[in-house]
Amino acid sequence: MNYYNDKINWRTILTVTLLILVCSAVIVAVLPRKSGIHFIYETGKPWKYGPVIAKYNFSIIRNKDSIQHDKEQAIANFKPYFILDDKVEAKALDDFIRAFNDSTAGELMVYKEHIIQRLRFIYPKGIMSPEDYIKYASDSTKEIKLVEGKNAKPVGINRILTPKSAYDLLFFDEDLRENISRFNRLNISDYIKPNLTYDSRKNQEELDELDRRVAKVSGEVVEGEKIVDTGEIVTDEINRKLLSLTKEEDRKAEKNEIRNKIIGQSISVLMLIILFTCYLIIFRRNYFDNLRNILMLYAMIIIFPILVAVTIRFASLYIYVLPFAMVPMLTRVFLDSRTAFVTHTIVILISSIAVNYQYEFILIEFVGGLTAIFALNDMSKRAHLFKAALLVTICTAVMYYATQLIQNDQLVPKDFKYYGAFVFNGILLLLAYPLMWTIEKVFGFVSVVTLFELSDSSRGLLRKLSEIAPGTFQHSTTVGNLAYDIANKIGADGLLVRTGALYHDIGKMANPVFFTENQASVNPHNQLSEKESAQIITSHVTEGQKLAEKYNLPDVIKNFILTHHGHGTAKYFYIKYKNEHPNEEVDTDAFSYQGPNPFTREQAILMMADSVEAASRSLTEYNDENIRNLVNRIIDSQVSEGFFTECPITFLDIATAKRVLIERLKNIYHTRIQYPELRKDAEASQAEDTTEVSNKSRSKRNRLKFKRS
Repeated sequence: MNYYNDKINWRTILTVTLLILVCSAVIVAVLPRKSGIHFIYETGKPWKYGPVIAKYNFSIIRNKDSIQHDKEQAIANFKPYFILDDKVEAKALDDFIRAFNDSTAGELMVYKEHIIQRLRFIYPKGIMSPEDYIKYASDSTKEIKLVEGKNAKPVGINRILTPKSAYDLLFFDEDLRENISRFNRLNISDYIKPNLTYDSRKNQEELDELDRRVAKVSGEVVEGEKIVDTGEIVTDEINRKLLSLTKEEDRKAEKNEIRNKIIGQSISVLMLIILFTCYLIIFRRNYFDNLRNILMLYAMIIIFPILVAVTIRFASLYIYVLPFAMVPMLTRVFLDSRTAFVTHTIVILISSIAVNYQYEFILIEFVGGLTAIFALNDMSKRAHLFKAALLVTICTAVMYYATQLIQNDQLVPKDFKYYGAFVFNGILLLLAYPLMWTIEKVFGFVSVVTLFELSDSSRGLLRKLSEIAPGTFQHSTTVGNLAYDIANKIGADGLLVRTGALYHDIGKMANPVFFTENQASVNPHNQLSEKESAQIITSHVTEGQKLAEKYNLPDVIKNFILTHHGHGTAKYFYIKYKNEHPNEEVDTDAFSYQGPNPFTREQAILMMADSVEAASRSLTEYNDENIRNLVNRIIDSQVSEGFFTECPITFLDIATAKRVLIERLKNIYHTRIQYPELRKDAEASQAEDTTEVSNKSRSKRNRLKFKRS
C-alpha cells in the first residue's frame, strides 16, 4: 500500500489514527484511578506481595462488627424526644364544652366541670398514638423525653397514655363510672386525642451525636511503620491496618494526583496501541485493505480492559473469571496466529495497568493465551474448541499454583476458590463458538469452522451438485485440490480457496448437459447458434450467484463465483462465430462474462486452476511437454489480458502456481507402464515349467506326511 500517493490510503491513515485515539480515550476513561491498595488477599493467609510501609501517620479503623455493636448499645439507651402539644388539650376542651352545652342531657350538667377537670388531669400526662406506643413500648425503650417549651423531662414509657387508657382513666371516678352508659351519647372518646408528636429533628441530632461518640478507631500507625511483609500471615489487625491505609490514601487523594494518574495511564495505553498499530502496518499491512479486520481487533482491545476495570471495581477477587484467552482464540480463527499473539499481549499489558499484582496476572494470562493459540492450530471441528478450553483451564490453574509456590511455599493448596474461577473461565471460553457466528455476521468474516462445514459434500448445495451435475462436481473437486496446493505454496488461504472452488460452478446445475464434463454422447450445442450457446455458458455465473443468495452463502464464497472467469469470453464460441462471420464486427459482450476480475490472491489462484484443469481434458497426449506448454500458454494469456491487475498476486506467485499445476497434472495424467505380451513358444515352455514345479511340490508334501506318521 502506498500511503503517500494514494488518496484512499490517506483516508485509511486518518481512520486508523482516529481508532487509536478513540481506543486510548475509552480505555483510560474506564481504568480505575483510586489511590490505595487493591491487592487480593485473605485474612489468615500469607501476604504474597512485597512489604507495605506506612508513608504517614494514620488511625486504625475498628472492625465493622465492633463499631456496629457499640452503635446498637448506644441506641438501646437512647430516649426519643416527643413534643407535648398544649393546643390539642385546649381544642379538645373547647369542643367538649360546646358539644355539652348544645346537648339535651340536662341531668348530666352536674358532671360537666368534673369531666373538664379530669381531661385537664389526663392531657398533661401525655397521650401517644397507638402506633407509636406499640413501636416504642415493644422494643428496649424504657423512657421517652417530653419536650415542653425549652425543657425536656424523662418519662417512663409505661406512664404514657394511649387514647384507650386515657378514656379508662377518665371514668376512673365512681360517680362517672356509674353513669357511663348515659355519657355514651356524648361520645366522650372524641375529645381524647394524642398530644405527643415525635420530634424528628431533635431525635436525628441526638442519634448523629451518638454515632459521633462511638469510637471508629482503635489505634494509630506511625510513619515508616511496617504494616505487613512478604509471607506474613494477614491477621485481623493487619487487615484493619491495610483497610485503614486504603481509606486514608483515598481521602488524601488530590486533584493533581488524579491528574498525574490520568497522564500516566494515557501515555501507557497510547504507547501500547501505537505499537500494536505499527505491528499491523509492518507485518500485516494487507489487513488495512479491509476495515472489518481492524475494527474487530481494536474492539477486542477496548472490551477486555473495560471488563477488567468493572471487575476490579465491584469484584476484584474474580478477575481470573474473565476469559482473556478468547482474544487469541477468535483472532486465530479469523486472522492468523502471530496477530493473535500480539493482540493478546497488548490486551494483557493494558489490563495489567488496572491491577496491582501484575507479575502474577501477566504470567497466568500469557500462559492461557499461548495455550489457546497452540490448541487451535487445527480448528476443523467443534471438539477442538472444547479441547482448547480444557487445556487453557488446566494450564492457567497450574501456573497459578506455581506462583503460589513461589510466593507462599505451600505445597498443598488450602483454598480452592481461585481454582474454581479458572474452571468457570474455561466454561466461559466455550462462548467463543456462538461468538464466532456473531462476529461473522457483524464483521463479515468466515471462520475456519464455517469453511469446513461448507466443504462437506454430503449435504446441502454440494450434495445437490454431485447428484445433478456429477461431472461438474468432479471438476470442482479437482480444481479445489489444485488451488489448495498452490495456495499453500505461496502462503495464501488454502482452505478458503478450496471451499470457493467447490462452489464456483454451482450455476451449471441450471443447465448441466450444456457443459462438456456432464455430457455423455449428445451435445445440445449442435442445435444452437454460437451466441445462444455462449449466453448459456456465461449464464452459469449469474445462475450461481442466484443459488448462492438462495442458500445464504457467505460473500467471500460468492466472490469466487463471480470472479472465476472475470471479464473473459467464452472463447470457443467466440472464435467459432468470428471464423464463420469474418466480415462482421463481432459484439464481444454477447460472448463475455460480466466479471469482475479477481481482486484477491485466492480468486486469482482459482481462475488459474479452473482454466488449466478444464483445458487439460482436451489434450490428446499427456506428456511433460504438452502439459507444460498448456499451463504456460493459459496462464500467460490470462496475465497478458490483465485478469490479475486488480489483485495483489506477484509474478513469483504466478511462477510458483505454474510449477505446482504442471507437477500435479503430470501426477494426475501419468503414463502407465505397458506390460509385454507373452509369445506362444514361451507360453508352452511356461506350462511345462509349471507342471514340473507342481510335481515337485506334491512329492515334497508326501515326504512330510511320511515323516509325521
